[in-house]
Amino acid sequence: HPPAGLSRRDGRDLTAELELEVLRDTRNRTIRALCGQRSMPRSIWELPPGQRHTVLRHLLVSDKYRFLYCYVPKVACSNWKRILKVLDGALESVDVKGKMDHQKDLVFLGDMKPEEISYRLKHYYKFIFVRNPMERLLSAYRNKFGEIKEYQQKYGVEIIRRYRKNGGNSAGDDVSFSEFLQYLLDEDVERMNEHWMPIYNLCQPCAVRYDFIGSYERLHADANHVLEHIQSPSFVRFPERQAWYKPVTAETLHYYLCNTPRRLIKEILPKYILDFSLFAYPLPNITSQFCRQ
Repeated sequence: HPPAGLSRRDGRDLTAELELEVLRDTRNRTIRALCGQRSMPRSIWELPPGQRHTVLRHLLVSDKYRFLYCYVPKVACSNWKRILKVLDGALESVDVKGKMDHQKDLVFLGDMKPEEISYRLKHYYKFIFVRNPMERLLSAYRNKFGEIKEYQQKYGVEIIRRYRKNGGNSAGDDVSFSEFLQYLLDEDVERMNEHWMPIYNLCQPCAVRYDFIGSYERLHADANHVLEHIQSPSFVRFPERQAWYKPVTAETLHYYLCNTPRRLIKEILPKYILDFSLFAYPLPNITSQFCRQ
């Protein structure tokens, strides 16, 4: 590492750039090592039908700009969908207000014929955006059980019925984070809702060789890198965060992790271990010393 604060002439921090280079190198090496094992799929056609269906339903297509984007819920996918709609001419601007339709005016790779799918996987630029797995889970929990009635009724009521004594009268809007994690522990990964299904299962990075892995932590810089690469029009930019959006801060994550039974955190990690290891995220620190801070 160079001395702290060493900067390039263009003002970018050289230390940060080196750290990013190390992170990307670590991700690439890990993915190559894991995906190189004999048991791992080499293409989507080697996946079981259910897994293939999942990844093909998450790969969005732009034929005009020749790219495939695997969307991951809770990793700014709504904004990427807006960009795809603008690039396709279905939306005037990324800043257009209104509820996001997650199906309309979007092209899914799964709707194409096998030969069309294979051609695009071979020739198009492919990218994905990832996020710290525990942060993503907490974001899904706060959003779905704190704000969305449909999820409270569909999942919340069931979770409380299963894991809480005398919870039969709950409207599903008071699910605790611990109850949510217990539910995930008992859930088959392949049957999970996409908002908490591991990124590995959604996007299959061994079966699909992504050209670029962006991260939520460097959202705007990585998004700009992709937009430059696909040569999108200069007026298309990644949207700013909505004013109403409440991001998961390091302090919020610290609070939830340290107020959740340690056993639950330890038991949930194996389900998301490929997301931690492939995308080079540290396992959560839940030591007593850390939690006392």
